Amino acid sequence: MTFKLDEFLPYRLNVAATRISRRFAALHQDESGLSIPEWRVMAHLANEGAVSVRDIHKRVNLDKSIVSRAASRLEGSGLLRKSAHEGDRRLISLELTGKGHVMMEKLGRIADAFQAELLAELGSHAAGFEAGLDRFIASGATEE
Repeated sequence: MTFKLDEFLPYRLNVAATRISRRFAALHQDESGLSIPEWRVMAHLANEGAVSVRDIHKRVNLDKSIVSRAASRLEGSGLLRKSAHEGDRRLISLELTGKGHVMMEKLGRIADAFQAELLAELGSHAAGFEAGLDRFIASGATEE
């Protein structure tokens, strides 16, 4: 058999993504105390405004139940609020509170510095790597 897991691109991308996500979580944990799913929900809301759990689930690639639990914890912390969705009464709309926006401003600075660090680690390969990721992400957009 010639298959080698350590050379299989999907596996390697997953390992890299997990390690990078954990590195970033370690950086923002002291400031925020947020879990990785909570961070993703907050970041999405900071960019998109009020959206449903379903919208976040599709965008951040987390199970709906994980998004719902993260949203409940964030609501309990006063970082987001839930309300009836304007377009569909069956859905709950989530949005950041003022406290949530303040937190995301701080975390945004941490995220920008971390991204700069990662790009510096990639060095001259950064532009090609980002272009490749963009192609992978764009090609999967129709599969959702």
